[in-house]
Amino acid sequence: MRIAITGATGFVGRHLVRRLVERGESVRLIMRSESDAAVIGEALFHCEVFRHDGNTESLSNYFQQSRPEVVIHLASLVAAEHQPSDVRQLIESNVTLATQLVEAMCAAGTGKLINTGTSWQHYQNESYNPVNLYAATKQAFESIVRYYVEAHELQVIHLKLYDTYGPDDPRQKLIPLLNHCRQSRELLRLSPGEQWIDILHVDDVVDAYVAAIARFDVSALPEETFAVSSGAPVSLRNLVGQFEQIVGQKLNVDWGSRPYRNREVMRPWSSGTPIPGWRPKVKFHSGIANLLGTDLRAA
Repeated sequence: MRIAITGATGFVGRHLVRRLVERGESVRLIMRSESDAAVIGEALFHCEVFRHDGNTESLSNYFQQSRPEVVIHLASLVAAEHQPSDVRQLIESNVTLATQLVEAMCAAGTGKLINTGTSWQHYQNESYNPVNLYAATKQAFESIVRYYVEAHELQVIHLKLYDTYGPDDPRQKLIPLLNHCRQSRELLRLSPGEQWIDILHVDDVVDAYVAAIARFDVSALPEETFAVSSGAPVSLRNLVGQFEQIVGQKLNVDWGSRPYRNREVMRPWSSGTPIPGWRPKVKFHSGIANLLGTDLRAA
């Protein structure tokens, strides 16, 4: 299958590209000129790369020439708490670029999109209440997509992600921070830790995208939304305790030395529906043990 992907250099994106290449899919990567494609690794040499210059017409021409059957949109700019200087980039990345993508798709006759949303669009478990401006931009694009669904017969699957972890993670996220704390024994300042975390191994997330691709073969619905959730959220304190048990080491954590964020998500969105035929397989204990296995044996 011919599949085009944006956001291929991101954490989830690079893992998805590798999986699709392993499956023998014909993968096209839509990248900005400044993106470092080398982070994808060996799989890059089995992909076609298009450098998007910001021009909608050139993107449309590329789609007409490469004829992708499905487009997976992962590219986004994430800001948990934005600054005024972030506003322009958030809109350009999460609204403008995304809209150019679907406009080019429809002009070229490419009719299937898998879009990536966030559980943060559902603060306090509401149908729509954005945790932050980032979540609001994701919702804004969903509203724009509805026009293309209605007017151009675009078929869309929205996958809403929660926290993720796994190998080759360049982000300053929870698990890399805990691992750094373990290795360095430096003090890690955290909130009081009563918020619940819904965290999923990247292999399970990639499985959800593969299931979404297959979903197009069995569903004629124009637009569907699914939650890519572990189904088993735990408190931050509990999660850190599990991590300590797995690594056999007490971490140097200063609980409560950092305040909760404005609009901290104390309970993750729980009203979403998982994509049919998919369920998480990687248990947290085995995911962490496999992730840190080499380090733990050397400790």
